[in-house]
Amino acid sequence: MILPIVLVPHPHVRVDSGVLGGSPHVAGSRVPVRRLWVFFRDGARVETLMRRYPKLGPAKVLDALAFALDNPEVIEADIARENQLLQRAGRTAAATQAKSEQIELPFGRESASTGDRQGS
Repeated sequence: MILPIVLVPHPHVRVDSGVLGGSPHVAGSRVPVRRLWVFFRDGARVETLMRRYPKLGPAKVLDALAFALDNPEVIEADIARENQLLQRAGRTAAATQAKSEQIELPFGRESASTGDRQGS
């Protein structure tokens, strides 16, 4: 699935086809913006996110949330793509969040095999 084009760029968010398969992520990390957004959308406070991701710092956390607000189509498409990959792997997003384990998602393989490119 190709993600929509980013309409409002932000200084602390990058979209690079070689990192997380082109998912928007916080610059200098492998933290996808969708992850911060889902936690925030589901009621996590900004302070909680900053404690959970202390290496990001407040500017990057707040900018990632602002990116999600400015580019809702991109974030919703990225969440949908993650859910599709989880379903293909035989898992659901709720089951994955309920467990503390992480699974490897083939974001890089999907974009590399289709030759799709994302503009930023």
